[in-house]
Amino acid sequence: MRQKLYLPYIGQRILKTAFAVFLCLVFYYYRGYRGAAMSSEAVITAIICMQPYVHDTRDYAFNRIAGTLIGAFWGFLFLLIVPLFPSITGIPLYALMGLGILVSLYSSVVIRKPDTSGLAAIVFICVVIVYPDVEHPLDQAFHRVLDVLVGTGIAIGVNVFRLPRIKLRDQLFFVRTKDLAPDQLSQIPSVVLFRLNYLNNDGASICLISEHAPAFFMSQISHVRLNAPMIVMDGAAVYDANENLYIARFPMVPASSLWLMDQLSNLGLSYFIYTIHGNRSCIYHRGVMSREERIIFQHMKRSPYRQYLDDDTFLPEDIVYIKIVALKERTESILHDLTDVLAQHGLRAVLRPQAGLPECGSLYFYDAQANTAHAEEYVLRFMQKRNRKLMASEIFSPNGYRTEHDAVHLLHTLNKAYEPLSVLYRIRQKMHKSGT
Repeated sequence: MRQKLYLPYIGQRILKTAFAVFLCLVFYYYRGYRGAAMSSEAVITAIICMQPYVHDTRDYAFNRIAGTLIGAFWGFLFLLIVPLFPSITGIPLYALMGLGILVSLYSSVVIRKPDTSGLAAIVFICVVIVYPDVEHPLDQAFHRVLDVLVGTGIAIGVNVFRLPRIKLRDQLFFVRTKDLAPDQLSQIPSVVLFRLNYLNNDGASICLISEHAPAFFMSQISHVRLNAPMIVMDGAAVYDANENLYIARFPMVPASSLWLMDQLSNLGLSYFIYTIHGNRSCIYHRGVMSREERIIFQHMKRSPYRQYLDDDTFLPEDIVYIKIVALKERTESILHDLTDVLAQHGLRAVLRPQAGLPECGSLYFYDAQANTAHAEEYVLRFMQKRNRKLMASEIFSPNGYRTEHDAVHLLHTLNKAYEPLSVLYRIRQKMHKSGT
C-alpha cells in the first residue's frame, strides 16, 4: 500500500521571509543598484532576523546590529592602518586578517555578547576582504552597516505587521489528546505544548478530550493553564487540571457493575477497577495478575496521579469503568460474547490497542450514558455559566495522530479557527446568515 504524500503547509514565517527579501531587493532597485552591485548583505540579514515570533526577531536584530558594528569598527581600523605599511602583502596580510577575526570575536566576549561574535567576524572579513582594492575605508564600513540596518529594519517591520484578526472568545474548542500523541505512553511534542499554552494564555477556551485517566497527560501539561475543564476516561468524568479535582463523574450503575464483575469472574478473568471516590482516583485489581497486567502496573504506578490499592474497600457506586488487558484474540472473543447482553444492563464496551504491548488489547467497560458526546454537553453548559454566548467547535484530526507534523498542523488549525482574519470571518458570517 502506497503511503500518501503529505506536504507541509506554507507557514507565515516562510511567507514573511520571502516578502522581506522582496522589499530589500525593491529598496536597492530604486537606489539604482543592479546585478553584482545589488546588496546581498541586507537580504541575508532579513532572512536571518525573520523568526517565528516578534521578540525573537528583535533579539536576532539586536545581535545582528551589535555584531555588525563591532566587525565594521575593526574592519575600518584595519583599512586605515594596513595601507600605512605597503610592504605587508601576501601571507603576512592574511595573517593580519586572521588576527582581526580574533579581535572581533574577542570583543564580543568582552562586552558579554557572545551571540554577536560570529556576525562580528563575518562583517569584519566582508569589509577587509577587498583590500587593497578599496579607496574609501569609511564608505566600505558604512555601507556594510547600512546594509545590515536595512535588512534588520525590513525584517522587524514585516514581522510586526499583521493583518487584522478577530479572536473568537465565544468559542469552546474540543481537542482530542489522541490527535496530539499516539498513545498514553508517548510524549506530546514540546512545540504542541508551547502552542497550546500560548493559545490558553491568549484567552482561547480549549477542552481536551482523553480516552484515559488524567494521569496520562497531567505530568506533561502541568505548566499549561487550561481555560476549560478536560473530558477524561472517554467521557466518564470531567476534570479540572488547574485545581486537580473532578467536577463531574458519570459512574456505572452499581447493579450493572456488580453483574459485570460476576460475569468476568465466572469467565476466569482478572481485571482493573477504576474508581473516583470524593476527589481521589483509585485503581483496584481482582484476580491473579497476568504478565501483561504486571507490565502495565509497573509502568503506571510511577505516576503520582494514580493510586493502586490492593483491598476491596471501594463502593460499587464509585466505579467509573472496568478494564481487561489480554491478548488481542482473547479480548475480541470476550467482546463478542458480551456485546448482546451489555446493552441490557446499561453498559457499553470499547476495545483499544494496548500501548507498549502490541500483541495485547484493552477492553474497557463504561456506563452507556458515559460518553464524550454527553460529557461535551456537560462541559459546554458548565462553561456557559461564565459566558452565555459560548458555542462549541470541534477541532479533530480525521485520521488521528500519525506523526508529530499532524499534531503541529492540528494546533495551527486551532489557532486559525480561534483567530481568523477579520475580513474572511465577516464574509463567512454574512454568507451563513444569508444561507449561501
